[in-house]
Amino acid sequence: MSATTHGRLVLLGINHNTAPIEVRERLAIPASRLADATRSLLHQPGIREGLILSTCNRVELLTFQDDTELTAEVTQPQTRASLLRFLDEYFSVPATELQPHVYEFREREVVRHLFRVASSLDSMVVGEPQILGQVKEAYIIARETGAVSTNLEALLQRTFTVAKKIRSETNIGSSSVSIASVAVDLARKIFGSLEGKTVLVVGAGKMSELAARHLIEHGVSSILVTNRTLARAEKMAAELAGPNVHTEAIPFDDLYAQAPRADVVITSTGAPQKIFGRSHGQHFLQSRRNRPMFFIDIAVPRDVDPRMNQVEGCFVYDIDDLQKVAAANLADRSREAQAAETIVSREVDKYHERLQSRDAVPAIKALQQQAEELRQAELARSAKRLADLTPDQQAAVEALTRSLTAKLLHPQLTALRESTRPRNEDSE
Repeated sequence: MSATTHGRLVLLGINHNTAPIEVRERLAIPASRLADATRSLLHQPGIREGLILSTCNRVELLTFQDDTELTAEVTQPQTRASLLRFLDEYFSVPATELQPHVYEFREREVVRHLFRVASSLDSMVVGEPQILGQVKEAYIIARETGAVSTNLEALLQRTFTVAKKIRSETNIGSSSVSIASVAVDLARKIFGSLEGKTVLVVGAGKMSELAARHLIEHGVSSILVTNRTLARAEKMAAELAGPNVHTEAIPFDDLYAQAPRADVVITSTGAPQKIFGRSHGQHFLQSRRNRPMFFIDIAVPRDVDPRMNQVEGCFVYDIDDLQKVAAANLADRSREAQAAETIVSREVDKYHERLQSRDAVPAIKALQQQAEELRQAELARSAKRLADLTPDQQAAVEALTRSLTAKLLHPQLTALRESTRPRNEDSE
């Protein structure tokens, strides 16, 4: 980023590679609070623009911060401390607990990281399509709160273009393994066959619906849906219903009474406290006469107490457990991922060159203005000697001086433009 922008890009975050779910769930921001969190971030000293990306696998603070006369060695610890202070104040998580898990990118590396994230190259499941939509949702919220302006606007729009380009020019998404499909595979291993099984969906979110649809494709014939808002549960139940699939919406107050009916429980509610504890598991297994029960907990914070795994017959998998299974399939997509990484590297270079080209514009204008002022001054000094010229002759002198000025400036302006011109200006 050139100094003429009078600011710097800084990104601070944690993700599934740097922090276990026990840490990530403490920083999770529900969609209803994202606008408030973004406004709070913008109130931190020195932050001019900002965006917060919060998913089940990452929380990242993308910021454009004031530049200063201080050296990078001085400002880097200060800006890092400012963002850590925000996390401490907003989530009541001490910086000392976050430090081991936090990563930080600045300037050019922010651009690279953002391109990789939106293109799903940094996802738990490489090639999954959900992350681009999540970045766009974060962008819309940040823009509506006034937290995104010129600098982040340009970067994010380019990010969306790069992600789309990678989808169209590689097959990175064609053989992707989703969290939902991993969960189905695990359920099939536990039950042998899913035909005739009953699924309980707790929380009417997109990921829960996706997992339920995968289970239906593999033989599940009965779906129960519950949500704190019954109308949303009824809507999902209607959408999942089919000729061979019975669906039923149940009130959230009946959750614990109805849960033993389910062989598979998919839960993703965003609740601040866990919904299912170990004692619930014991009760469910007694009601089911010890028939096994499979919990797919894709919520962050988690909905299921991990100690439920200690109950014989209860199988609990959280988002990190599913990651380990998904990672085993990464080799199948390595070739397409490498092709995508090549595109990212090329696009980072092009974006950086565009910034340089944009930064040359003020210098070009200043040079042209200075030359014009000199031309006008020389004409003014010769005004008396030129006073007797006819209008046509004065117009000829005006045209001659402009032409000479342009010719003298031409080599310098050309050098400025060429030094900042993107090398590969292929069509977008």
